[in-house]
Amino acid sequence: MVDHTYRVPQPLPDRPPGTLIAATDHGSDTRFGGARRWTVLYHSVNARRADVPVSGTVLLPPGASPRGGWPVVSWAHGTTGVADSCAPSQRANLGSDAYTEEVRALLRAGYAVTASDYPGLGTPGMHTYLVGADEGNAVVDIVTAAHQLLPGLGNLWFAVGHSQGGQAALFAAQAPRRTGATRLAGTVAIAPASHLEAMLPGVKASHVPSELSFAFYALAGLSATDTSRTLRSLLGAPAADVALRLLAQCQADGYQALGRLDTEQALPLSTGQLSRIGEQMGAYGDPDRAAISTPVLVIQGQDDHDVPPAWTAAVVQNLRRLGSPATIARTYPGAGHDQVLGQSICDLLAFLNTHAGRTPAPCTPFRTDAG
Repeated sequence: MVDHTYRVPQPLPDRPPGTLIAATDHGSDTRFGGARRWTVLYHSVNARRADVPVSGTVLLPPGASPRGGWPVVSWAHGTTGVADSCAPSQRANLGSDAYTEEVRALLRAGYAVTASDYPGLGTPGMHTYLVGADEGNAVVDIVTAAHQLLPGLGNLWFAVGHSQGGQAALFAAQAPRRTGATRLAGTVAIAPASHLEAMLPGVKASHVPSELSFAFYALAGLSATDTSRTLRSLLGAPAADVALRLLAQCQADGYQALGRLDTEQALPLSTGQLSRIGEQMGAYGDPDRAAISTPVLVIQGQDDHDVPPAWTAAVVQNLRRLGSPATIARTYPGAGHDQVLGQSICDLLAFLNTHAGRTPAPCTPFRTDAG
């Protein structure tokens, strides 16, 4: 690793998606209840059909494998930043203490866990933030890579994600056949990112400086997938310099400088520019523009100020309208964006156990501090 970027072969040999590049065994991880932990590098494919290296984490529950092997949950993380140092695989807690609790509950319930970092987060190049196909493919392909690492894993798997990861999980559910012999049994999207066409106008009009981080991440993702759109050409030199300084940090570290920024000045884009950029982002990032044939559970906190409950309700309606009959929704009164993780964990595990044919175990919700 060099400056938080994992070393990958140059040039990258042409291999099928999910092919394992490298794996590092970290042994038993007490933070995750003694689960055995690996960091992996593997092949995936981005929205432009290019072969890309992706990093991630594999966690195996302690103890003897059940008959048929451990079922797998491919965990898709929420926003951590776009710098390589923000890759969850490089963090002891996978990016946040709330995610530690979530993943620990999955392991305790008898699921092996894979956790992709997504393209460009820990690997060369800019992270293609909120580019749905890039994230979704990476969530699927790490399951294939985990089976190469651990051939005794079960053939059932689930996509589960929060926020950015909720969007990624829904995109993964639109491409389940990528895993070959394994079978996607269901998807859980917790407060999934959506309505990307409304993001930049909403941040600009909000006059809430802390929301600028999401806008800058989204523009960085756009510039990574469309090289004709650079931050400097979109924002101009002064605002682009501010954005680039923020992009070098991680969300978990906080952004003290944001409190001094004006959203109108930080996003000097006309109404026409905002509309055109929003259309482009929505086309590659809205997770409710294709049907999903497998069961889906959508979870939403009613007091979420990052992903509006009305947006998630619209996602559920759109998926059903497109022909996703097995899509159900659960809402949690009083729960914020991160708080809903702990409040919903028992319903999430019940959904997984139902579709994995497993007997539900006793479950206790955990407390999540407001994010």
